[in-house]
Amino acid sequence: MAFMADPMNPAPFWGNGPSPAAFYNFPGNSSNIGPAKHTAQDFRAHSAAPITTTTTVIGLKFDKGCIIAADMLGSYGSLARFRNCPRVLKVNDVCLLGNGGDYADFQFLKDIINQKMIDEKCTGDGLQMKPRSLHCWLTRMMYQKRSRMDPLWSNYVVAGIQNGTPFLGAVDKLGTAYEDACIATGLGAHMATPMLREAAKQPLDEAQAKAIVQKCMEVLFYRDARSFPKYQIGVITADGVTVSDPIELKHDWSLAHMIHMK
Repeated sequence: MAFMADPMNPAPFWGNGPSPAAFYNFPGNSSNIGPAKHTAQDFRAHSAAPITTTTTVIGLKFDKGCIIAADMLGSYGSLARFRNCPRVLKVNDVCLLGNGGDYADFQFLKDIINQKMIDEKCTGDGLQMKPRSLHCWLTRMMYQKRSRMDPLWSNYVVAGIQNGTPFLGAVDKLGTAYEDACIATGLGAHMATPMLREAAKQPLDEAQAKAIVQKCMEVLFYRDARSFPKYQIGVITADGVTVSDPIELKHDWSLAHMIHMK
């Protein structure tokens, strides 16, 4: 039997039937017969603003490595909603990552980084991502997302050891990146940076660097309304990476009654 229909232009299965790549309304409403008046863009939501946010990340170099600190509070607007949000991530034996900003975006990126680490182990060539490579990759990732008008609303601090030398770099949500001996994001960029730069003028050992970072976290707790007295410290040296258990900040508000707003 000869095939009479045009194979390049087949007839629909039924009248007013579905066509490829079209959105349709539910049946039963006479006013909604046929393709809906929506486009694919109507169903694609972009990140208009961060929801659950975190605050300052502090990074400091010392003579044999780097140190990163960040508190564990996730704020829902001005509500201190989530109080166990770790933001210091051990990437591998030579990389350490700290995050500030939207916590969901950090979780999204952390899953990608963890999968990259799994892929590296499966390769079995003995190579692992270096801190400069991670810093460069984050720069490209953040720039690509913001170029698509769908940015990851977060800042990152990368610390590591490469070729025996400490490395410390930062990347923001626009893809802007830089390296420095001391880095602070969020409100810490205004309040902690002067303390860190003053300390970085002289050579520091690990104990001195940790004491300075702890002092910065204390100052930020008193001054930053979005901070929290529980934080983590990550230290990376040639011996490896250690991320501390949550540290409780000892604070004293006995002088609060003497503070008056004018």
